[in-house]
Amino acid sequence: MDEARIAILKAEIESRQRDIDSIYDRIEDRRGAFRETSEGIDSMAYQIHNLYSAFEQLFETVVHYFENRIEEERYHIDLLRRMRLEIDGIRPALVSDEAFVLLDELRRFRHFFRHAYTAGLNPENPADLLSKTERLRPVHRRDVAEFLVRIRE
Repeated sequence: MDEARIAILKAEIESRQRDIDSIYDRIEDRRGAFRETSEGIDSMAYQIHNLYSAFEQLFETVVHYFENRIEEERYHIDLLRRMRLEIDGIRPALVSDEAFVLLDELRRFRHFFRHAYTAGLNPENPADLLSKTERLRPVHRRDVAEFLVRIRE
């Protein structure tokens, strides 16, 4: 990949990373009191939903630069799985095995959240996911930093 395309990709990844960081900040702002009301639980769940959506936008950016497309049938899981793959001669993996497990939990929650129109949320579910989002943040930062180094090789 030429230097200009790498620079554009790096800028786009950094932009997506700022979006992810902004959502992490909103999660942190709500952390203390979210369990006190159903609105607080809903708000936290919405931010966790948004967090995975922001990760997925990052993945779509990478797919746009390196691959043609992902089939629609199982798009969300296939997109995540694709990010875990190193594609020889094309690109390094963006997502480590450790990050994959955590991201898959967030992906499944987002699916539930989007389709649970009348279901109430258990406060323990977002609370459990919060610990996973905390563990994911440094792992994701490491993965992105490594990816950006390796695409220049």
